[in-house]
Amino acid sequence: MSKERSKPLHIASCSFGKDSLATILLALEHGEPLDEAVYCEVMFDKTISGEVPEHRDFIYHTAIPKLERMGVKVRVLCAEKTYVDLFTGTVTRGPKKGMLRAFPICGRCYVQRDCKIRPFRQYQRTLPPDTVQYIGIAYDEWERLLRLTGQQVSLLEKYHFTEEDAKQLCRKAGLLSPVYEFTDRGGCWFCPNGKKKELRHLYDHHPDLWARMLELQALPGKVSEKFNRTESFSDIDERFRMEDAQKSPCEKAA
Repeated sequence: MSKERSKPLHIASCSFGKDSLATILLALEHGEPLDEAVYCEVMFDKTISGEVPEHRDFIYHTAIPKLERMGVKVRVLCAEKTYVDLFTGTVTRGPKKGMLRAFPICGRCYVQRDCKIRPFRQYQRTLPPDTVQYIGIAYDEWERLLRLTGQQVSLLEKYHFTEEDAKQLCRKAGLLSPVYEFTDRGGCWFCPNGKKKELRHLYDHHPDLWARMLELQALPGKVSEKFNRTESFSDIDERFRMEDAQKSPCEKAA
């Protein structure tokens, strides 16, 4: 008979953003129990990651190797379905039956639900019910902290770490993602909540990914043409092109 487990498992949900990495660093620094970090990678299609390319490179070439050298086991999860699978899936009932589901709705993202939350919950069901989950929510994010339930714990709250504290801790450890050079948030490169500077970065530095979104925009029979609450992806593309056309020669060369 196997020896009974005396202590609950402790896992850290990790996106490799500043808050989740700072959580892991605090656990190591203060001797908090930590059995593994769990990361769920959202895929655009079967071969292209949903992570901003700079962030994905950071995850696999910097963060995971460094955490493993620190003794942290990293588990990578991935859903069967991709963004493209969901985008091109058809509505099965109601007045829009047969139309492409197309772009996810801001605030009700089916990509987060099906490609991130679902595989994580499937994995959770394989764990003991008393497993403790570390969530990277900062000390100054009171509204989010109030939503923690059950066995969810914020070490950032416990050790009074704000978002800025988390960022500086990661920078000191050499574990700050390069995406923070052009944004203050994490997210897929096709996220409908993406801010202008994030979309502009994609437009300027990853034209291949930008082109893939325009291809999806061109598909007929979509539930909605809107990429976000106000614009289609074609609208955003046209706006950026107009901005570039109005730049001075010096600005274009910069």
